[in-house]
Formats: sequence, structure tokens, C-alpha cells
Amino acid sequence: MSRHLFLFLCMVCSMAQAAEKTSANDAHDLAYSLGASLGERLRQDVPDLQIQALVEGLQQAYLGKPLALKDERIEQILADHQARLTSSPATPQIEAALKTEQKFLDEEKARPGAQQLADGILLTELKPGNGAKAGPHGKVQVLYVGRLPDGTVFDSNGQAQWFSLDSVIDGWRSALPQMPVGAKWRVVIPSSLAYGAEGAGDVIPPYTPLVFEIELLGATT
Repeated sequence: MSRHLFLFLCMVCSMAQAAEKTSANDAHDLAYSLGASLGERLRQDVPDLQIQALVEGLQQAYLGKPLALKDERIEQILADHQARLTSSPATPQIEAALKTEQKFLDEEKARPGAQQLADGILLTELKPGNGAKAGPHGKVQVLYVGRLPDGTVFDSNGQAQWFSLDSVIDGWRSALPQMPVGAKWRVVIPSSLAYGAEGAGDVIPPYTPLVFEIELLGATT
């Protein structure tokens, strides 16, 4: 998740705002907000969670203290938990969201000029480019607009910005190294290569494909 572009931008904006406006309660409010956000997510994912054990693990890890469980045990428990979540039957809401996504992707695939990459990303060339391409761990300088399937703009930048491909969503990491400098593409990214089952706060619902118009102005390897 740390590589998600949108959350990264939100974090940068929040830090900038915090630098401009500080108070004695800022540190407390930040900690409380992070706890509230984490608690809301955990309440949905693990409704029977033992809160005291959660706080104990959080404190010990954050303060760098010895953990009560060995790393191998922690990794196995988390892997088992993830496997149970993955194997859980889909709810009617999830099934509906997946059907809606597939319908949208099928419609996008039928658009004139649309090409499908191996991982399911759809691209349409709006302007050709003939410059260099970014390496898989390089950086890209882009202008972009991000939209939801209904056309709602959820993110954009008015000035060109540099991003490390290691810090962006999987869809960008896959598509942008194939894009030459100077090109402008319309890129449709399946939810599995964006924010998946979690979504992104109140802005991007779970299982939502994303549509980007991206102009690549610079690239490094």
C-alpha cells in the first residue's frame, strides 16, 4: 500500500498543511486520527480482535522493544489470516462490484484504439512519443488526471511532478516503463492493480478500476 500513488499524494499534502498550521494538539490529533482510521478498518476486517493485544504489539514494535512472539510465528499467523480472508465467500456486494468492474473493462476494451497489456491494463495512445523509457525502478515526470469509471476526478496535478516507480500503484509501475517520453496515454487500470478490495478511504471504493490520462515528460532508468 505504501506504493499507492494517491495515498502518497494525500500524505504529502497533509504534511505540507501541518507545516503551515501547527498547535499544541497536533501530535495528539495525528496519533488519534491514525488510531481511528486503523480501528475502523480493523473493526470491519477482524470484528473479534483483542484490542489489548493489538495495543501491546503496536507499542512494542513502534518502540523497538523485543516482541512477545518470534518473527516466524508472526509471519505464519498473518499468512494464515490472509488465506482465510482470501478464501471467504464473496458477499453479494462484492459480487456486484466485481460484475460492475468487469462490465466497465469490457466496454473500455471495445473502445477504438484500445490495446490490452498482458496484465489486463488497457491503454489508448492520445499522443505519440519518441523519447526514452523509464527503467522498472526509475523515476517518471508526469502530468496526469485520475478519474473513477463515472468520470469523477479523484486526483490530478497542475504541474509536472517526479515519482519513483517504486512508490506508485502497480498499474502505473506496469504501464509507465512501456511509455516513451513525449507520449500521452489514456490508461485504464483494473482494481487488482490499483486499490483492490480495500479501496482508498472515502474517495475510491473497493474493486474500482481507475482511468488515467498521463503525459510523460521525463524518465530515468
